[in-house]
Amino acid sequence: MSKLKYKIIPEGMLEGVYIPVSAVFIDYADVKACNLTMLEACQKVAAEIPGPAGYNMFDMTAATTNSNGIMLDGAMVCIAASDYGKINKDFGYMEMVELPYTEELIIEEPHLKQWMKSFPDRKLIMGPDPSKKNIPIHNAVLTGRAGNNNSGTEMMHYINMEELLLPVSGQIEIMKDGKVEVGGTGWTISVGIGMVVGEEYGRIVPHRQWKCGKTAHHSREYAKYLKSHIPIIAADKCELAKSIIKALQTGVIPGRDIGAAPAVLAVAKYMKIKPDIDNMEEDALAELASVGCTMEWIMEDVEQLSPEEIVAKAHEIIPGIDNPKRYNVSDIVQVRYVEV
Repeated sequence: MSKLKYKIIPEGMLEGVYIPVSAVFIDYADVKACNLTMLEACQKVAAEIPGPAGYNMFDMTAATTNSNGIMLDGAMVCIAASDYGKINKDFGYMEMVELPYTEELIIEEPHLKQWMKSFPDRKLIMGPDPSKKNIPIHNAVLTGRAGNNNSGTEMMHYINMEELLLPVSGQIEIMKDGKVEVGGTGWTISVGIGMVVGEEYGRIVPHRQWKCGKTAHHSREYAKYLKSHIPIIAADKCELAKSIIKALQTGVIPGRDIGAAPAVLAVAKYMKIKPDIDNMEEDALAELASVGCTMEWIMEDVEQLSPEEIVAKAHEIIPGIDNPKRYNVSDIVQVRYVEV
């Protein structure tokens, strides 16, 4: 028999942060090597975990976007949720879709200009097919006590109502055995994740419901509280800076092509790239101002830095995460195997 490798952050306390459900990460390459389907692989691992758990499977040869439209080198291909070793057959599993390249797609979703410029040899995998979803909310799966929401970036325990935020850039660091930051989501990221882009097969919201420059929260000053209390496992800011820089170097503009999140605006400022303020709605600007990203801060004249300098100073430049602690992934993520 062969063995399937998976990574897990077990339910419970992690360096002072409460993980409400076990978070499992599987490499699609390992699944193929074991001659399993994606669902079979998730079921094999689920049988090893008696408590509530969320599952995210990655194709590290593909690309996807985060909620702000920043393209990343790795993509989820399916998500799942289990409890008592089982995955609900109707609501516990969901696959993502691959999008073919067309000029029309780039016109409708201009943040995807990054694709051919930075990831020309990669498949683009986005959210699920909205017509095939069994749960008509934010791309979610659930089984028993476990929920896995927003295409695998929010895992939650449906009984105690505790939640864990897992930005996809942080999960890619987990898959790469890179570096992550653990702490509280805080005000800044709570606002930033609402600065979405319009995507037909969005990992967060489908059908291009919001255009870039708008906010998905529409909560003005209250937006900073929406997710602020939730623990987060995110990419080390140096790695996040690299992704934002790579995106901005393709010519995309914050507030017009990619979401004007505080992290994006901070990096753009030191690259001397101005956001499209005229394209940003009043609610979005109010939400940003509530966390210190005022018009004066956005337009502040700072010394231009090279990409290398921005990466070196990323922890000073990029705001967000309360009381962050930095770790090598190998220090906090367990590697396990299941016989198949």
